[in-house]
Amino acid sequence: MRPFPIIRTLDRGAVIFVVLLMAIAVIVPLLNLLVPASSPFHVSNYYVGLFGKYICYALLALSIDLIWGYCGILSLGHGAFFALGGYAMGMYLMRQIGGRGVYANPILPDFMVFLNWTELPLYWYGFQSFPYAMLMVLLVPGALAFVFGWFAFRSRVTGVYLSIITQAMTYALLLAFFRNDFGFGGNNGLTDFKDILGFNVQAQGTRAALFAISTLALLLGFLICRVIITSKLGKILVAIRDAETRTRFLGYRVESYKLFVFTLSACMAGVAGALYVPQVGIINPSEFSPANSIEAVIWVAVGGRGTLIGAALGAVVVNYAKTVFTSGFLAPYWLFLLGGMFVAVTLFLPRGIVGTFRHLMEKRRDRQQAQASEAAESAAAEDGVMTDPSPKPAE
Repeated sequence: MRPFPIIRTLDRGAVIFVVLLMAIAVIVPLLNLLVPASSPFHVSNYYVGLFGKYICYALLALSIDLIWGYCGILSLGHGAFFALGGYAMGMYLMRQIGGRGVYANPILPDFMVFLNWTELPLYWYGFQSFPYAMLMVLLVPGALAFVFGWFAFRSRVTGVYLSIITQAMTYALLLAFFRNDFGFGGNNGLTDFKDILGFNVQAQGTRAALFAISTLALLLGFLICRVIITSKLGKILVAIRDAETRTRFLGYRVESYKLFVFTLSACMAGVAGALYVPQVGIINPSEFSPANSIEAVIWVAVGGRGTLIGAALGAVVVNYAKTVFTSGFLAPYWLFLLGGMFVAVTLFLPRGIVGTFRHLMEKRRDRQQAQASEAAESAAAEDGVMTDPSPKPAE
């Protein structure tokens, strides 16, 4: 019996990662909901929300690693897709407030009433429906990435020039969403959420469910990436990363491959943003900040570019360090610590945490194989067996 196709794409490390995610998705919510708060095994609501946010960041890092680690596209604007997915979810959550807002308007969100808006903008219609909102979570970031990639890749913009353009894109969106007349809450953004699918968004059970769903979304994103990178498509993406011109001369439409993976990556980032918003309770234009996108690239570099698992691990490690260091006397120096971490990784761990570990394991395995081969040759020589099967020249 042949194994399920997805299973064939997983190596030992990937299987361990998948099993770990499945266990986390089940065990953490159970420890939060069923174990008494007095027990040392209880997971508090604070940590459920905190690590739920980290898992959303891990999905964002995974989307960046797919295009940077395997296709060589360094995007410094992926935070834009993350924020657009978050705004799509935020718009749905705002429409669920209804008459329970400060101004008790059943149609208009509070910020629109405050700004003297008289009717709901056309682009807000439909967001009272959860399926429509989820469609927009995928469609809006995906459409922006498709249009951007269509012009950028067909123009053969690559390298640092592409990175700068992506940064300019997210900065332009930052300025646009700051405007009060843009219809997205201006500087304050969208907040004061009440319900999601009829459940209180602040309830313990809801937050535990959001954590589990975020973990499963990360698992699904990881499996999608594994299927891609282990297929023929993945080999072509690596060829584009390593020798784009040669790949084009071989007859491959490089632009189409880059456009596909860039759009898919943007959709993954949008899903991460959509899951992030109900857990943190707010979405505002600061999520479009280019600094956020650059920081996400650092997560991937720290964990290990081109490893997938390393990208997710780097997101969790760096953000947990950020939480620890920004809550004490080192808070004013966090950016210096982050920069120092990136420099240290670049100098001493250029492959990242997971990449370096894999490299050391490969060297150890090669050394063991070499030792085993030498031992076999020595044993054969002692038994009088000729180890060189090549024919001798005629005398």
